[in-house]
Amino acid sequence: MSLYKEWLDFAGEERDQNEYDRFWTEYFKKEQAVYEKILENHKVVIEGKLAALAEEFDMTPSVFTGYMDGINTSLVEEVDLESLTEDSDIKLAVDFEKLYYNMLDAKADWLYNIPAWDQVLTADARKTIKKEHNKTKTVVKGKKIGRNEPCPCGSGKKYKKCCMNKENE
Repeated sequence: MSLYKEWLDFAGEERDQNEYDRFWTEYFKKEQAVYEKILENHKVVIEGKLAALAEEFDMTPSVFTGYMDGINTSLVEEVDLESLTEDSDIKLAVDFEKLYYNMLDAKADWLYNIPAWDQVLTADARKTIKKEHNKTKTVVKGKKIGRNEPCPCGSGKKYKKCCMNKENE
């Protein structure tokens, strides 16, 4: 079984609420520790064998693979998660702007509020990324069609006698 499949099975395991909370609380603490190290040493690319990195961050290889699943889209070069083994060479070359955006998208305030971000991205850069992120979450409604206006389908009938009723079916 691949490490990634092992992680998915482990993370998706059925647990009672206390076990579930304990599992994710512990995982998020370990995840935060990895991100803190990456941010504090943002000029250095962390790399090595998956098993060695997992040990360095006090994780099992499958849990570290779960971490890789979370950071993968923020890496300069994404990793094929399915092919990861304990002997895989890992290179955490991070696109920090993308990482910050993804943390906002995941609503991971414990990660995007890490103080070390001050060394990596300026306050203005983070504010700009946050604005861009918020734009993607804004719903803009289209122009409302009046019931007595011509139907936009081009039938020549009034909207109320044509497609208005079809939309409500």
